[in-house]
Amino acid sequence: MVIGVSTMPQSARPQRLTILGATGSIGLNTLKVIAAHPERFELFAISANTNVTRMADLCMRYQPRYAVMHCDRAALQLQQQLPSDSTVEVLTGAQALVDIASDDQVDCVMAAIVGAAGLMPTMAAVKAGKRVLLANKEALVMSGQLFIDAVADSGAQLLPIDSEHNAIFQCLPQSVQQQLGRADLAAVGVQHILLTGSGGPFRQLPLTELAQQTPAAACAHPNWSMGRKISVDSATMLNKGLEYIEARWLFNCQRSQLQVLLHPQSVVHSMVQFVDGSVLAQLGQADMCTPIAYGLSYPERIDAGVAALDFTQLGQLNFSAVDSVRYPCLQLAIDACWQGQWATTSLNAANEVAVAAFLAGQLRFTDIYSVCAEVLAAISPTTLNSLAAIVSLDEETRRVAQQHVARYALC
Repeated sequence: MVIGVSTMPQSARPQRLTILGATGSIGLNTLKVIAAHPERFELFAISANTNVTRMADLCMRYQPRYAVMHCDRAALQLQQQLPSDSTVEVLTGAQALVDIASDDQVDCVMAAIVGAAGLMPTMAAVKAGKRVLLANKEALVMSGQLFIDAVADSGAQLLPIDSEHNAIFQCLPQSVQQQLGRADLAAVGVQHILLTGSGGPFRQLPLTELAQQTPAAACAHPNWSMGRKISVDSATMLNKGLEYIEARWLFNCQRSQLQVLLHPQSVVHSMVQFVDGSVLAQLGQADMCTPIAYGLSYPERIDAGVAALDFTQLGQLNFSAVDSVRYPCLQLAIDACWQGQWATTSLNAANEVAVAAFLAGQLRFTDIYSVCAEVLAAISPTTLNSLAAIVSLDEETRRVAQQHVARYALC
């Protein structure tokens, strides 16, 4: 695909945006925010996996220049659903994702493809020096130092969009915000980063009942509206483990500087504790439009369409330590974080396979941890110094994970 180069000065036009993963909750909320500010943002391209019906609706409503689907079949179906006079060009495949993420006309990329599939286009956006709104945890979980080094080398601007990392970002000094991945937290007085998590839908469920929980129950998050895979990860708290790994790289944390707390109300999205005893916290509604709007407009703030908190109606805000017996996946991720890149890459791949099997009715809920732990034990530590090596290990781990899934399979 060859896309032309804009000659219009950036100051004379709205910020041009590519959304990777437009049909998911992050993508849809991003579209909602930019639609409310047409003078500031212009949609350049969107992508989706195989949700043709929703993608067709988005193309007709928002009129991007390009729409990329995962496979040829989905692209053909999308083309057939669009009006004959549509100006949207439909593309397909991994290279098209890279192209719309790195094109010269693009100013900002929302990286919201769930899973390992988002790594390559997100890295392409970084290497092209874009403003990258990072909602894809796996980019840092899988590539860590390589990703951070690419940001530094290209001059890309990295802004975290996950509610927790965005909250931490807002609480940190500007000097840290402008040096993500390379700042010295101790030098600016940061003692701890406190990463909060709700505990998901099974926080108070008797441990003896966890194994019997269904995909529908695991996806019924009490506070957030998310996709099925991320919802299951929240129920196991593996999602918080991935966020822990991501926070380690984003904020250049030492193990002693990073902690996880349970906070079932999801009002305090995360906190930063300083050596003088001060704690700065970012609070808000459980609505992703807030961090998305902040990332799009940083360092300014714009209306996100989210109601302000009414502190007279908040009630209690509770915090507690995480029970590793109830959430063994979280501890698995924390340990992997400090074992090395091979461990976090392998854990991510094993979890994606295990969660897919659980959602397909092939595994019990508690088998997700068993598969992940066994796969990590089976993978040999190795040095990952290139994207090719990372992709190779990811593929190998998925093959091993499928074998372990087969041992637990219910059907």
